[in-house]
Amino acid sequence: MSVQRRGRRSDAAHSPIPQLQWSQPQLTLDPSRIVSDDQIEQIHRQSLRVLEEIGMDVVYPEAREIFRRAGASVEGDRVRIGRDIVEEALRTPPAEFTFHARNPQHDIRIGGRWIAFAPVGGPPNCSDLDRGRRPGTLEDNGNFVKLSQFFNCVHTAGGGSVDALDVHASIRHLHIMRNKVRFSDKVPFVVSTGRHRLFDSLEIARMARGITWDQMLQEPSAYTVINTNSPLKLDGPMAMGIIEMARLNQICVVTPFTLAGAMAPVTLAGALVEQNAEALAGLSLSQLANPGAPFVYGGFTSNVDMKSGAPAFGTPEYMKACIIGGQLARRYRLPYRTSSTNAANSVDAQAAYETVFSLWGAIMGGGNVIQHAAGWLEGGLVASYEKFALDVDLLQMVIEYLRPLDVNEDTMGFAAMLEVGPGGHFFGAQHTLARYSTAFYQPIISDWRNFPQWQASGSPTAERKSNVIWKQALAEYVEPPLAPEIAEEIDSFIARRSEEGGEPTDF
Repeated sequence: MSVQRRGRRSDAAHSPIPQLQWSQPQLTLDPSRIVSDDQIEQIHRQSLRVLEEIGMDVVYPEAREIFRRAGASVEGDRVRIGRDIVEEALRTPPAEFTFHARNPQHDIRIGGRWIAFAPVGGPPNCSDLDRGRRPGTLEDNGNFVKLSQFFNCVHTAGGGSVDALDVHASIRHLHIMRNKVRFSDKVPFVVSTGRHRLFDSLEIARMARGITWDQMLQEPSAYTVINTNSPLKLDGPMAMGIIEMARLNQICVVTPFTLAGAMAPVTLAGALVEQNAEALAGLSLSQLANPGAPFVYGGFTSNVDMKSGAPAFGTPEYMKACIIGGQLARRYRLPYRTSSTNAANSVDAQAAYETVFSLWGAIMGGGNVIQHAAGWLEGGLVASYEKFALDVDLLQMVIEYLRPLDVNEDTMGFAAMLEVGPGGHFFGAQHTLARYSTAFYQPIISDWRNFPQWQASGSPTAERKSNVIWKQALAEYVEPPLAPEIAEEIDSFIARRSEEGGEPTDF
């Protein structure tokens, strides 16, 4: 993994933000295991029992018909899925595949030991220290796409990071997709909360790559996240999204949102059984629609605050669920999606330590796609500019931590110890002078100066420094090139679809 030169920290106002060069990290450690293989099989068997005896409510006629033709029992909306259907579905999806960006240098691998960090996606609100908490706008949406493009440790253009509430819902997806493909050349997320939204977004993703539909069918170029309606329900738009993404050979990430004590049993084992059952139901529908379609096993099991009912994240239960979810995904040979989250209401110590705990659970759980890794705040209701900058520093530290250690005659430093001898120091040793400017990770937010130096510079806090960093990142951002004829084609498509009404919302 190549690393940008990262010289000593400078306080100069115009020093570029120190960041790692673009690369995709891999998990160089053995993923953690909390439960035994026998216990994983118990969860698997109990999940199959849930699908067979209780079943899922599937509120989409075509999905029910697909299940019925495969031999599932269908009574009204209730679909009971036999274990033979699930076991067959587990044979066909790829364990690892390439996700194609409009810039091939930003292609990523999904599965195996590969890790991809995606920014926060979906909050209706955003916040920063200057303007406070407020509804998201199209401008804010574009800013978060730019931040995702600028920082090399973020591997996707994201899900828009914050919604553009100043644009009518019927055409909002069109303008958000234009932001993604104009301001970023990384892999895009598409929404599947309506047929027109999905197909419009996929068409814009295709046009941005400048490829035919035949090529796009061979090269996964977009992904969506399907959240089941826990407990044990799959609504119409989500079922449609699973089916159509599979048919088009695009990436479907099925992620049950199973909060223990609210939408799932209060016990962690019970919540994981429900998560697993719902994910396997989504997998079965995907593979019945198109065997071999790329599919990612998603987990988002946490707990609620039993005093208020509010979701809690970064908890011990969340960390355990991240790791056990990874064990289940590896049992099925499926890529694994998890998240870096917190429940804090400001960029404070709680936001930091809950993020560290959840991110570490995601990493050591073997997460391949780690959603919400930059900018998530307030349990997912807010995309925070300052939190985005803070998280980037954390992601870079994780990437640096995962870098394999280089052990050879030179790095073991015998010549340096010989030069310095007993009782000396290594500041002036040739071994140090040749490496001092790149020897260690150079932080973006962390401040390693001593107290007098820190105090003399105004006693900057992490939140205040983050405020400076995101603004500097937007100032340093360079829009990736997009051929004028492609940009014009996208603009014309958006104008036409807007005139046609986009996704009908007013009935």
